[in-house]
Amino acid sequence: MNSTLIRKTFLDFFSSKQHQIVPSAPMVIKDDPSLMFTNAGMNQFKDIFLGNSPIKYSRIADTQKCLRVSGKHNDLEEVGHDTYHHTMFEMLGNWSFGDYFKEEAIAWGWELLTEVYKIDKTRLYITIFGGDKGDNLSEDSEALEIWKKIVPEERIIRGSKKDNFWEMGESGPCGPCSEIHIDIRDDADRKRVDGKTLVNTDNPLVIEIWNLVFIQFNRLASGQLVPLPAKHVDTGMGFERLCMVLQGVKSNYDTDVFQPLIQRISSISGVPYGKDAKSDIAMRVIADHLRAISFAIADGQLPSNNKAGYVIRRILRRAVRYGYTFLGVREPFLAKVLSVLVEQMGAQFTELKSQEMLVGKVLTEEEQTFLRTLAHGIQKFSAYLEQNNGKTIIDGGFAFELYDTYGFPIDLTQLMAREQGWEVDMIGFNEGLEKQKARSRQDAVVEAEDWVSLIDTTETRFVGYDVTEAEVKIVRYRKVSTKGKTFYYLVFDQTPFYAESGGQVGDNGIITSKDETITIIDTKKENNLPIHITEQLPSNISTSFKATVLAEKRTLTSNNHSATHLLHQALRSILGTHVEQKGSYVNEEYLRFDFSHFQKLSEEDITQVERMVNSLIRKNIPLNEHRGVPIDEAKSLGALALFGEKYGDAVRVIRFGESVELCGGTHVPATGQIGLFKLVSESAIAAGIRRIEAVTATRAEDYIIEHETLLKEIKGALKSSLDPVKSIQQLIDQNKELQKEIDEMKAEKADLICKELINKIKLIGTINFIAIEVDLDTTTIKDLAFKLRTAVDNLYGVIANRSNGKANLSVVLSDNLVSEKKLNAGNIVRELAKEIQGGGGGQPTFATAGGKNPEGIAVALAKAIQFIQ
Repeated sequence: MNSTLIRKTFLDFFSSKQHQIVPSAPMVIKDDPSLMFTNAGMNQFKDIFLGNSPIKYSRIADTQKCLRVSGKHNDLEEVGHDTYHHTMFEMLGNWSFGDYFKEEAIAWGWELLTEVYKIDKTRLYITIFGGDKGDNLSEDSEALEIWKKIVPEERIIRGSKKDNFWEMGESGPCGPCSEIHIDIRDDADRKRVDGKTLVNTDNPLVIEIWNLVFIQFNRLASGQLVPLPAKHVDTGMGFERLCMVLQGVKSNYDTDVFQPLIQRISSISGVPYGKDAKSDIAMRVIADHLRAISFAIADGQLPSNNKAGYVIRRILRRAVRYGYTFLGVREPFLAKVLSVLVEQMGAQFTELKSQEMLVGKVLTEEEQTFLRTLAHGIQKFSAYLEQNNGKTIIDGGFAFELYDTYGFPIDLTQLMAREQGWEVDMIGFNEGLEKQKARSRQDAVVEAEDWVSLIDTTETRFVGYDVTEAEVKIVRYRKVSTKGKTFYYLVFDQTPFYAESGGQVGDNGIITSKDETITIIDTKKENNLPIHITEQLPSNISTSFKATVLAEKRTLTSNNHSATHLLHQALRSILGTHVEQKGSYVNEEYLRFDFSHFQKLSEEDITQVERMVNSLIRKNIPLNEHRGVPIDEAKSLGALALFGEKYGDAVRVIRFGESVELCGGTHVPATGQIGLFKLVSESAIAAGIRRIEAVTATRAEDYIIEHETLLKEIKGALKSSLDPVKSIQQLIDQNKELQKEIDEMKAEKADLICKELINKIKLIGTINFIAIEVDLDTTTIKDLAFKLRTAVDNLYGVIANRSNGKANLSVVLSDNLVSEKKLNAGNIVRELAKEIQGGGGGQPTFATAGGKNPEGIAVALAKAIQFIQ
């Protein structure tokens, strides 16, 4: 059974059990501060488990794309080295929200595996929760009794809390779980060792295939468990593992999920798969990582240097490094494998197909950048060995600098060191790494107390589209401490405050009662709830408050948000409909808009875009807003959706004339309110992705006034009010002529000094030696040095000069002194630089150094002769 049919069979089975089949949520999470990536099938249903969202379907099934590369769910180091760990994987799952519970979940799981997929029952083992004294929990006797009706009791194993009690986090919904394990060893091995003894022992051939979680408790921050009013089922089965079992192989990488990718990598590299352990691991790592990177980019997460983008960049660079080190690939290659992945999975995950061109361009550009980084790291590594000739240990601090500053992998540093007979001080490296991790952990520490509920409600009604003031009551709150500061998170029954999401910053403002005024410093979303952040808790939390949004910030932010819609329309009209929004950020100061386009905008393009946006503003087009529109109806209206976003069944449609978009942000009542649009920058942020930054309204006026003032000052300085550009060009031309005359004079002076220096050369043995200070700039000295090399054989020269209170040294050598006498200009200049309190380096025949002590020049010149005595 091929992987496509295996996936379809799962979904069809649960559809027949009255489950709603839902699409996978994006792998990249954008509006949840606790998670960067979807790492489990339940993530998209977390709000339901927490009681923050109503239950729309009581039975659901899906296949969810997941990524595990950080935190406690981190499988990165095992990837490729074993048979079943992955960064990106599919999780097949079925859920019940207050509907069926253990009996149906267990019965259907067994039915699908043994009757539909026809898995041999004698290869399956069951685990149940065996109880935990610390939580005062007895074993899950309910699950035990159900399983005893299906399988012999000797095939049921009582598991620990670690293995058989699932928790969302340190607090929150949780419950016992029952796992189904399979033994895929050969019959001979099964006879020798009972598979039951190998369950949960990390045996690669006796593995968990399906986890049935029964969510029946809520863990408080204190650690106490309280029963949930409604019980839920959350199951997860690794798709890749299931394919391994049903296709009769012993490794996920031998299934049709991975083999087409691996064979393509093998073809590109010219290295056969299955011949060498190290190259095999490399191909498995690359195949796995390509899937993770491609899906992340298709979901809207571009590689970058922070947060989720940094994680994706690290995965991508890890793939490139494995290809570089173990397959000898020295040029971009991942995009050449991408088409195989799209062919495999594009039908199920259509975003991969629609974003194929973008993904390929981003992959290639990122590879090119990292290959340059590798080359730079290798140069620094070689220079370090040269500077530390005679040693055999690479300093851990230097290895960490390569890793942290230049992105140079530590295992590659170790490999290169071994090739040269050196070792890396891993204790020092790990010390640097631990300090970095400790800093990151400290920055990430958040201590949150339990929510205190005042009013029983699951939703906060947002009224901020219509009003900026409203009467509110606090329905729950909690205390949160981070980085030495204490905050209070307040949830209201209704709110006019917009919570940060969709690229728009959150509102701030105040809440007032008859007794006090509390400042709302920010509004964010947490598990789909608007959280109002304050630095103090109201003294009377049960009273009613008047919530007031800071009007000026809201107005300016709305101006910028609506301007992004007009900008999007203008870009698609002027550049073409291939333009798609790839991200945005709007606050009260400016707007930022990222979009797909494969070349820099010309000045004419920018002018046209500005003119069109301002024309749309002047037309004062009224906002045409529709709330609760069915998603399919919205799309039929031509509404543009942001890729990588997950939309509900009902959406909000924002229309300004021909601009129609799905959007949950705040907007102007008519475009005239925006006033003025001024584009201030346009740049590339990734392959095929451009970024525009712009200002509107008063900020645009300020921008223009600043530039007009600057222009007036330039005109005044040039004493030209008619044509300052012409005057500046005349100055540039005059400067070029004067610089040409100066260069000619310098050259003549250098020729004269060259003749003088030749006359001052001393013969030391067979070497023509000179060490002297001259009154020339460093550029002219370099020209002088090469003139001396041409004119004088067997030359060893040291030339010094002073500039801006600092000292400079240049060392020049004839080629034969390097090859025959083993002299090295780089080594010499580094040693001499100690006398001027500086450092330097260069090539064997020419090197330079700078230092902060000009008084040391005489000592350095006197010392120079020691290298040939």
